Amino acid sequence: MAEKTITVEQIGSPIRREGSQRKTLVGLGLNKLHRRSTLPDNSSTRGMIEAVKHLVRVVDAPRG
Repeated sequence: MAEKTITVEQIGSPIRREGSQRKTLVGLGLNKLHRRSTLPDNSSTRGMIEAVKHLVRVVDAPRG
């Protein structure tokens, strides 16, 4: 069975945000607006997305 993945897109700028939020975006593989990154769907990835939910959006979420 294939590993579940989640795709996120950066929709907000990290300018004038805390350094930890910028580092979280880099950890998600994002660093410029409208970039997309496909990541494994696990609790650590979900936690990172939750920390910067105002700067990213989930493009395609797994169903079920």
